[in-house]
Amino acid sequence: MSDRILRGVACGEISLAFLRWSSPQARAGSQLRTAVGLIGIDEVTEVDPGQITDADARRAGFSSAAGLRSSLDKHGPGSVYRLALRYEGLAPASPQEPVVLGGRERAAIDRRLAQLDVSAPRGPWTRQVLEVLARRPGVRVAELAAEQGRPVSRWKSDVWRLRELGLVEPLAAGFRLSSRGVSYLDGPG
Repeated sequence: MSDRILRGVACGEISLAFLRWSSPQARAGSQLRTAVGLIGIDEVTEVDPGQITDADARRAGFSSAAGLRSSLDKHGPGSVYRLALRYEGLAPASPQEPVVLGGRERAAIDRRLAQLDVSAPRGPWTRQVLEVLARRPGVRVAELAAEQGRPVSRWKSDVWRLRELGLVEPLAAGFRLSSRGVSYLDGPG
């Protein structure tokens, strides 16, 4: 499902989704872990696109059934399925094993982050990115970049550099600090 649909479900503006699949990719009673939280799927029904009403389209975040059908046509062949969706709240984070960094390992991370900060034309950035990811795990890089007025490609590059150091790990959408990153930010223990 698109970010637009997920955000709409989370804020209560969308309660239906119409998706084109070669075979059903979800089942009623299941739950999806997404970047916005848990989304419950109450119903999955194959439908004739010609029978979609304007009211159905509005519940799916479109202004008209014609606009919804036009969007479905862009997704190639396959049957159209109607999914009844509901927001179930934030997903609990998957457990992370705590990591204790030794003095040498912490010093090595300090040196590498200092090198990244010194080589950046904009100046120190590593701590700021780590702190943003600590506060906002799972938020898409594009959204974080927009909030800070930076190009998405540069933000992604920064995050990948921190990932190479084992301080950041990917989620289904976005990133979060790894256990190693959490330990590093928490300081010497």
